[in-house]
Formats: sequence, C-alpha cells, structure tokens
Amino acid sequence: MYAMSDIMLVKLLKIIMLLGFSIFLFGHYLWLFANLPEKMGVTGIIIVAACCALGLALSLPTKIYLTMLLMQWEENAKQNHLGK
Repeated sequence: MYAMSDIMLVKLLKIIMLLGFSIFLFGHYLWLFANLPEKMGVTGIIIVAACCALGLALSLPTKIYLTMLLMQWEENAKQNHLGK
C-alpha cells in the first residue's frame, strides 16, 4: 500500500509543522502577553519577529507538501479502485 519511507516522511513533516506552529505561537505569546517589545525595545521586536517568521517558514511549506502528497495518494487510490 504505502512504502515505509512515505509513512516516516509524513510523520517527520507533521513534527516539523507542529514545531513551526509552536514557535509561531510562542512568538505571538511574547508579543501580546509578555510585552517583550515594550520591555526590550528593538531587540524585543526582532526576537518576536524572528520567532513568528521561523514558525511560518517551518509550518507552511510542510503543509503544502503534505497536501500534494495526499492528493497523489488519493489519485493512486482512485486508479487502483478503477483498475480492479
């Protein structure tokens, strides 16, 4: 059905996506609740922006790849179903 490497790749991408989302939420927490930019000034703004940017950079490409992989799996399943 699915190769073991595909399953491991999907698990790895899900972990990276969750890690990115967590980093993004941490940056949002630093901005709204910890008031880091107000306490640290420009350095605080840079830290918050870096957390949000890194979180988005990790989470968005993996979501796109997982969606494309799911579409490919669905197409293969349709072809297998029609071929039987």
